Amino acid sequence: MAVKIARQANRIAILGAPTSAAALSAGHENAPSALRKAALVERLTSAGYGVNDLGDDPPQLSKPDEESPRARNLPGVIAALEALKPRVEQAIKSGALPLIVGGDCSIALATVAGARRYFRRVGVVYVDRDADLNTPSSTPSGCLDGMVVSHLTGRGAAELVRFWSEPPLVREPDLALFGIDRLDPGEEEFLRHSTLRRFTADEVRTMGAAAAARAALERIHANGYEFVLHFDVDVIGDFPATNHPASGGLTLEEVSEALERFLEQKNLAAVEITAYNPTKDPDGSWAKCLVDVLTRGLEKRLSVLQTAAQPLPPEPAGQEAPLPPGQPPMPESEPESPPPTAEACSPDSLEPEAPGQAREAPASALAPDSRPEAPADSGSSASDSERPAGLGAGGNELRSRREAESPREQTPGSQEDSGEPSA
Repeated sequence: MAVKIARQANRIAILGAPTSAAALSAGHENAPSALRKAALVERLTSAGYGVNDLGDDPPQLSKPDEESPRARNLPGVIAALEALKPRVEQAIKSGALPLIVGGDCSIALATVAGARRYFRRVGVVYVDRDADLNTPSSTPSGCLDGMVVSHLTGRGAAELVRFWSEPPLVREPDLALFGIDRLDPGEEEFLRHSTLRRFTADEVRTMGAAAAARAALERIHANGYEFVLHFDVDVIGDFPATNHPASGGLTLEEVSEALERFLEQKNLAAVEITAYNPTKDPDGSWAKCLVDVLTRGLEKRLSVLQTAAQPLPPEPAGQEAPLPPGQPPMPESEPESPPPTAEACSPDSLEPEAPGQAREAPASALAPDSRPEAPADSGSSASDSERPAGLGAGGNELRSRREAESPREQTPGSQEDSGEPSA
């Protein structure tokens, strides 16, 4: 569609998607109101954003479905998607960054479809502990929440594959799974032959969260195409306020560090947060934790984008730069300089390092696609008096921020992109 979107870096549109229809149990439908009660709007406003809260869609609830055991509650899932998609389109057209507060993971189809209304090609960074690669023929539960990536890439229930008129919504090489460490047998078999980018929790830990995030962005061409950021909170190890908590996974600090890298990208088309269940968070402390993670990442985004938008000061017209002391004036005509040597054009000479700051390796050398055979330990625990108790191993203080990132050990063996960017 030939509509030019005039993006406004300091505007956010919040859209509530209160649905648990794709999940096996209710609770996710209460997430939008719970996160608002945790001061989501107020925190984003304090961070410098103009926030337009567009309210909630009609709720869709999880319920038993004996008639369709292989694809449960399909009518409710479709109803939620059809309500959300035009509102995502409206938010994108306004120039604001859509922040979709869910809800189960199925809302990703509406978010990406809404972005595709205005952007020809859209990638996805899928931050989730599960790969969501089941289909009605392979699912062990019939839960549509576990089939989202399959439906995004054109496999699964026909009603959801055809939700976008020209499937797939996302090409496989344009989607990166980030933080996965739970796979069903059918999903493992599919990934052996798929071009999907994937970064397991163990690989993210080995590479470092920031380096892995940069590698994921490079692999889906996020420097040239818009992308949607999907954030399922169960990717956090031992996060209790979700339907399927488990130990292992990524620490809260690792998730926060990766989200900052994703959120600061100028080609970010939309953000969604899913799988938070307020019924498992009676005092709302974990809701405040999630709001803190989102706010800090979005605050960093605003700072990065505003700095990049500042024009360089113009040089005074008709004035020559002053000469260093003792330097004689240049002659009126100078002989032409010889061409630069290869050494003079090396990366080190073109990109001088700041004092005390290590150079980061290019992301293209950091992204292994193969899944490790055994997960590594997640690190030592640390306590935080301001954060709810119960965070998994390695949950360092969220509010501390390093002034400069230390170099991380990187894993070799990244694969080359198998698909060429479309015109």
